[in-house]
Amino acid sequence: MFFARPGDYEACGIFSISHFILLLITSIIIIILLYKVRNYKHEEVLKIIRISTIVLWILEILKIIFNICIGNISNPNTYIPLYYCSLVLYAGIFSGCCKGKLKRVGDVFLATGGIVAGIAFLISPITSLGTYPIFHFISIQSFVLHGTMIYLGMLMLITNYIELKLNDFKYYFILIIVISALAYIINSIYNCNLMFISQNYEGTIVDYIYNFTGKFFTITMIMIQAIIPFWAIYLLYKQYNKKGKR
Repeated sequence: MFFARPGDYEACGIFSISHFILLLITSIIIIILLYKVRNYKHEEVLKIIRISTIVLWILEILKIIFNICIGNISNPNTYIPLYYCSLVLYAGIFSGCCKGKLKRVGDVFLATGGIVAGIAFLISPITSLGTYPIFHFISIQSFVLHGTMIYLGMLMLITNYIELKLNDFKYYFILIIVISALAYIINSIYNCNLMFISQNYEGTIVDYIYNFTGKFFTITMIMIQAIIPFWAIYLLYKQYNKKGKR
């Protein structure tokens, strides 16, 4: 079952008992880990970012190999890591291995977009639990990936590893625009839907946006991803700090 093909076993399903159990377990692990590292120094946080990035890349490579082995090589949607949630892989490298502006790009994404994407996916993991059973590699990998996104972002904020500033929006915005442009080019060539910006995705919120925006769908999806996640976290972060809380 752990490496079964899609359809070999009944999918876990969204909002099922198994989904809520996995969500609860992931949330408890995140909370425990954050509590244990709440007083970590910046050097220790940086080490966690680096180790987490290596682990996530290993899991992503295994995911690519799995999809190719089951015959999904003709479907780039399943193995090219150019989705919003995939950005943690590149942001982790920027944050953990680079300096200057590139490092800031990585730090800002992890502390803002990473948290939003992680939470959104855990609530509605349609790309994994909608296709595979709960005890499947893809299901476990997806929850590890998105749980780690939340963990890293919250870790950076509660340890004051990063202090978000208004000017940081440009780093976040540029990253999303660059990745979206690259995804759009690949989508146009291979008729795929990386970053969910070229085609409808029925059964998700993308479906509503697609039907509402029509020919402006692509630019709307790009702008939503390039604006809302940063400001959602930034405004909450500033509001929380105003109260003098850690």
